[in-house]
Amino acid sequence: MPDIPQASQSCQVLIIGTGFGGLGMAIQLQKSGVSDFMLLEKADAIGGTWRDNSYPGAACDVPSHLYSYSFEPKTDWSRKFAPQAEIHAYMQHCVDKYGLTKHVRLRSEVISAAFDEAAGLWRVTLGTGEQLAAPVLISACGQLNQPAYPALPGIDRFQGQAFHSARWRHEIDLSGKRVAVIGTGASAIQFVPQIQPKVAQLQLFQRSPAYVLAKPDRHYRTWELALMRRMPWLQVIDRGFEYLYHEVRGLAFISMPWLMKVHRFSFERHLNQYIRDPHLRAQLQPDYPMGCKRILISNDFYPALDQPNVSVISSAISRVSADAIITADGREHPCDVLIYGTGFAATDFLAPMRIRGLGGLELNQAWQDGAEAYKGISVNGFPNLFILYGPNTNLGHNSIIYMLESQFRYVLGCLSLLRAQNARYMDVKAPVQQRFNQRIQLRSHRTIWEQGCNSWYKTASGKSTNNWPGYTITYRLQTQAPALADYDCIR
Repeated sequence: MPDIPQASQSCQVLIIGTGFGGLGMAIQLQKSGVSDFMLLEKADAIGGTWRDNSYPGAACDVPSHLYSYSFEPKTDWSRKFAPQAEIHAYMQHCVDKYGLTKHVRLRSEVISAAFDEAAGLWRVTLGTGEQLAAPVLISACGQLNQPAYPALPGIDRFQGQAFHSARWRHEIDLSGKRVAVIGTGASAIQFVPQIQPKVAQLQLFQRSPAYVLAKPDRHYRTWELALMRRMPWLQVIDRGFEYLYHEVRGLAFISMPWLMKVHRFSFERHLNQYIRDPHLRAQLQPDYPMGCKRILISNDFYPALDQPNVSVISSAISRVSADAIITADGREHPCDVLIYGTGFAATDFLAPMRIRGLGGLELNQAWQDGAEAYKGISVNGFPNLFILYGPNTNLGHNSIIYMLESQFRYVLGCLSLLRAQNARYMDVKAPVQQRFNQRIQLRSHRTIWEQGCNSWYKTASGKSTNNWPGYTITYRLQTQAPALADYDCIR
């Protein structure tokens, strides 16, 4: 990466987002000797999804020792599966320890970015109108940052209080209220058990039920924490064990979908243990192969649904009135508060930012048939743009932190390549990206995610844009270092 006069740029590297991807990338840049970088954060605090999702009961569904950086181990997690506040505190710890505060600009939302080919610079425009420039732009926005709201007739006419679970309004007291929850995904199964004892009535509207398994969660015992504090290598061993256990689980998702039938017995046992009403049990039985959509884990979701103040409504919602939800069977369901547990617009990568590459090509135009990137990181026509947690890098069986660390190494390799070639920019070759994504789509067809259901893993047209159809160790091997032959390096 050639030196560019300071007057024409703000820094060497601009990073969008301060979640696990952005913070980890910044730390690795520092470790590699790059100190001239800036992290842009649209909110007033760091943390990404672990800042936004502060709803009651928010927690990780990947074991704590595995859901953390390998280069910054934490031996004093309170639970096997860490709660949101503890994860967010861990991220703030990383900011403090590695001195990232001076590199972070809060309340700096990126509206657009355009590549200046002549200068070899990304020119970034913030919501304030301020413009920044850097040779390298790294997107660390992730896949779960834009809340998805249901398109329901009359939804704007609802007179009660309404909010998305990722924008939880803690000032609203739900005690004694009639609460309607739309959605039964990963967020809903965590907050529903927390609010159920407080509300007068909870109506859960489900489009399709999920497979829910028991969560092997518990507090770490005092002696366990003391032991790991004195012998931190025990945490490393436990992390390795958890990694291998989860990687082996990938067999059922990727190579041998028939293995999911074994896990189905665990689901049936969990459901039957806590749901006494045969009619409700029938409502909670998915009609698609297990694993085709995200498998959820919870110990208190089913017990909460079995309470007298809870009703599960499977009839489709036809419209919303000022004080009720009306379903397709004509029934009115009065409610005071409406909570959207409807997930995220996961296939809208980098939205709503407008990104322009070579020749003014817009990223939305390049991705009009569905997002794709070489190794989930580089996109043809958008030089020196590197995406973390990009297309086809999500997982169904292991920790995304492991995938991110593979991407950190690859991006650092690209920066080294730019310097070694004394290049203004590098652009992945179109045939290279095309061949890679043809293989991705072919392999995706063989996975459990393509066995007959619609999910946020795919676009409306059916293209698989989110999940990695392989093992994490395979991805790490493929991202060890960039190959010069894969890129056009322009001096």
